[in-house]
Amino acid sequence: MPDSSLPPPSPDALAHSERLRAHIMAEIAAAGGLLPFDRYMELALYAPGLGYYAAGARKLGPEGDFVTAPEISPLFGRCMAAQCAEILGALGGGDLLEFGAGTGALAAEMIATLERLGAAWQEYLILEPSPDLRERQRVTLVDRVPGSLCRVRWLDRLPDVFRGVMLGNEVLDAFPVHRFRIGSDGVEEGFVTTGPRGLTQAWAPACSAGLETALRAIESAYGALPDGYCSEINGRLAPWLASVGAALQRGALLLVDYGYAAAEYYHPERSAGTLLCHYRHHVHADPLLWPGLQDITASVDFTAVARAGEAAGLSLAGYTTQAAFLLGTGIDRWVAESDLEDVVAHQRLVQAVRTLTLPAEMGERFKAIGLTRGIDLAWRGFSFRDLRDRL
Repeated sequence: MPDSSLPPPSPDALAHSERLRAHIMAEIAAAGGLLPFDRYMELALYAPGLGYYAAGARKLGPEGDFVTAPEISPLFGRCMAAQCAEILGALGGGDLLEFGAGTGALAAEMIATLERLGAAWQEYLILEPSPDLRERQRVTLVDRVPGSLCRVRWLDRLPDVFRGVMLGNEVLDAFPVHRFRIGSDGVEEGFVTTGPRGLTQAWAPACSAGLETALRAIESAYGALPDGYCSEINGRLAPWLASVGAALQRGALLLVDYGYAAAEYYHPERSAGTLLCHYRHHVHADPLLWPGLQDITASVDFTAVARAGEAAGLSLAGYTTQAAFLLGTGIDRWVAESDLEDVVAHQRLVQAVRTLTLPAEMGERFKAIGLTRGIDLAWRGFSFRDLRDRL
């Protein structure tokens, strides 16, 4: 039964979810009754015309299901732009490419700040799989940076060759993940199947390619996990970074997301994993509830990001908390330059800074990681505190 604290969907939303559920159940039947969880998550989020990110419901902002840093305050985008301007300066110019640009708030603030800083940027490219989010991004950019719209281009796939800065804010947490459990007879994999009440979760011997090998590598590095331990492994991370590395001729990749280094991610006390769902600003743990109407996420293993990046030929530039990254890129200076005379607006700005930087808010839970190719640069974002030794 749904959590009674969750607001009920509208009849139209429920009908949409039922269409996606029927699609998923058909795929379960075609798979012989057990669908690996990562495939279920992929369908729930990205099934064409039906998945959470592929359909038209509003997802981000006060009217959606969650709010990201660019919507909390333009200060986040200004700090990101300051870092990108530094990298572009070291490159002698280049393009920017944002993965999953959300509402377009980050792109708009980045473009405005890059112009203000006189940065040597050429095009702002957006790789966005969601048609409705593309349109929302376009509206945001027309409203906020109309004079620069001619330098914005949406892509359907990675370019073959790229020079500049690639960036993604809260992108990796939406990658479909494998679920695993340590059973008395060996490694078990999480599946989705059907039961008397519809979709249900099941555990069976691991069958997805590479899952057991990846788990054994984790246990070899950090110690054996106890029976009953459940968590996730992102099997799509390394192939994605390999494709990014193949495209990035010279430049950098900057990623900000919530997560941990592997030793903390797979700590014996984190025995239930990190999978969470976001629905109308409520957080809960049932990924099978109302497929297509809620976001499903898992925290990022930043050690895996660093290793996969290095395997793709990239160099680790740094790793730190969001708070330290924003301090390194001058959030205090951006606050001072805001010079707000309106008391209410000033209070909102102060609260936004707290949300972005305090440990109890986003400051410690979110991390920033930088990977480079062909440049030797000490990033200002990692000058305040570099935690790469923890990876």
